[in-house]
Amino acid sequence: MTIMLLGLIGMAAIYMAVANDSTPRSAIKAVLMQVVWFGIGSVGVIFVMRFDAEQLWRIAPYLFALGIFLLIAVLVFYDRGVAAKTGAKSWFRLGPITFQPSEVMKPAFVLMMSRVVTLHNSSTPHTTANDWRLIGKMLMWTAPVAALLLLQHDLGTMLVFLAMFAGIVLVSGITWKIIAPIGGGALLIGGGALYMAMVPWGREVLRVFGFKAYQFARIQSWMNPSGATSGDSYQIWQAMKAIGSGQMTGTGLGNLKVVVPVQESDMIFSVIGETMGFVGAAALILLYFLLIYQMIRVTFETKNEFYAYISTGVIMMILFHVLENIGMNIGLLPLTGIPLPFVSQGGSFLLANMLSVGMVLSMRYHHQSYMFTREQEFTSPQPKQ
Repeated sequence: MTIMLLGLIGMAAIYMAVANDSTPRSAIKAVLMQVVWFGIGSVGVIFVMRFDAEQLWRIAPYLFALGIFLLIAVLVFYDRGVAAKTGAKSWFRLGPITFQPSEVMKPAFVLMMSRVVTLHNSSTPHTTANDWRLIGKMLMWTAPVAALLLLQHDLGTMLVFLAMFAGIVLVSGITWKIIAPIGGGALLIGGGALYMAMVPWGREVLRVFGFKAYQFARIQSWMNPSGATSGDSYQIWQAMKAIGSGQMTGTGLGNLKVVVPVQESDMIFSVIGETMGFVGAAALILLYFLLIYQMIRVTFETKNEFYAYISTGVIMMILFHVLENIGMNIGLLPLTGIPLPFVSQGGSFLLANMLSVGMVLSMRYHHQSYMFTREQEFTSPQPKQ
C-alpha cells in the first residue's frame, strides 16, 4: 500500500513535470510508461516473493556474476547519446528503451554481501582478526563493482553501493574497535577531498585520481548555489526557488511556474515541494519512513540472519536515495544524479527498487507460511494409536 501511494504521487508529479517542460513531449505517454514499468515491477515482486531463503542463497552468486557481466558489457555497448550528454557510460539503448545495468546489480550485490557475511559468521567466531578477514572478503566482492562504476563515470551510483556496504557492515557483528576508526578515517578523507576540490592546487591533485571538471562544478555550486545561478548552479538554484515558492500548502496541482531541468527524474521533489508545499513534501517523507519501518518490522519478525542482512542492504539503498535526492533538491547536498525511489521517472530504477522490496516481502511471505504450517500441525487432530 505504501509503495502504491508513492507510485501514485510519482505519476502525478511526472505528469506535471513533463506537461510543463520546455521540450515538447507527451505527458500522458510518460505516465503510461511509468505505469507499464510499475506493472512489470509488480509482477517481479510476486515472482521474487516465491523464493525462500535457501533459493535466494543459491542464486546469489549467479545474479552477481550476471551483474558483473552487464557492467562490463555496458562499457562497450553504452548509449553514445547519453554519454555525450552526461559523460556517463552506464546506459544500454534498445530502440526507444534505455536500461541501466547497475540497477540490476543493486539487489544482486545485496544478496551476495548477505551470503558472504552469513557464511563467515556461521563458521568463524567474532575476534578482531576474524572481523578484519570479514571486511577483506566484503571488499574483495565490492572492489570489481566499484571499479566498473568508476570506469562508467557513475560516482552517484557507486555511493549507493557504498551505503549498502556500510549498512551491512554495521549489522554484521564487526567490533566497533574496527568500525569507529574506519568511519573516522572515511570522514577525514571525505572532508579533505571536499576541501581540496575548493582550491586550485587541490583540484590538480584530485584530477590525478580521476576527478572530472563537472564534479568540481557540482561541488562549487553546492557550496555557493547563488554564485552562478545562470551557469553551474542553475539547476539547484531553480529547485530551491520552486520548493520555496510552494510555502505551506503549495501552488496547486499542475501550477508549476519555476523551470527546473530534469524535473521528472532527479529533481522530482521540487515538483512536489512547489505544487503541494511543505504539507505535501512532509507527507511524502513520512511515507518513506513508514516503508522503512515496515521493512524493519518484518526483519525482527523473521529472526533470520541472512534475511536481516538482505533487509539492511535494501533499507540502506532506499534511505540513501531518499536522503541524497531530497538533500540535493533543497541545497543540503551536492548534485549527484540520484533519483527518488518509486517517484522519479525511470524504468530500470523502478524495477530494481521493486525487486529489492520483493526480497523483503519474501521474508514475510515465507515466515507467515511457516507459522501457518506449524499452527496446523499443533491444532490438527492427531491419529489414534
